Amino acid sequence: MGEAQGVFVGNFAHSLDPKRRLTIPAEWREHTGVPNSLYVLPDIAQRNFLLVFPAREMVRRLQAIRNHSIADARASQFARILGSQSQLAPWDTAGRIRVKDELLGYANLTDSVILIGVFDHFELWNPELWKQVGSTGSADLGEAARYVGF
Repeated sequence: MGEAQGVFVGNFAHSLDPKRRLTIPAEWREHTGVPNSLYVLPDIAQRNFLLVFPAREMVRRLQAIRNHSIADARASQFARILGSQSQLAPWDTAGRIRVKDELLGYANLTDSVILIGVFDHFELWNPELWKQVGSTGSADLGEAARYVGF
């Protein structure tokens, strides 16, 4: 694995099974490290998809919250709301996770799901919404690359 560990690229179309479990692609499971679980969060910008982080990336991101004083009301409110709406989802021996119903509802995931790799994490999208959003971003790709210094 080496340098590629934790890099999620590509996209996958999957369906929720009758128990509403989602299979994580085997090649992505290899990149999550230990433990065999993922953090599932609502998109912070409220664009109706889900963010999925492996534990090591979630720990790195939570350090930003830890850098604030416990007396910082704004940081505490952010942590409280995000923590209460998020989920630690272990996968079973078949590589399936069960995302809680509230999160599935937030992202309007009822049957089909598109998994989108975003390098350090991945996203769960409703296929119809992804068709609208995923095709519009190509025109601004050069400008976005300059913005992030890529």
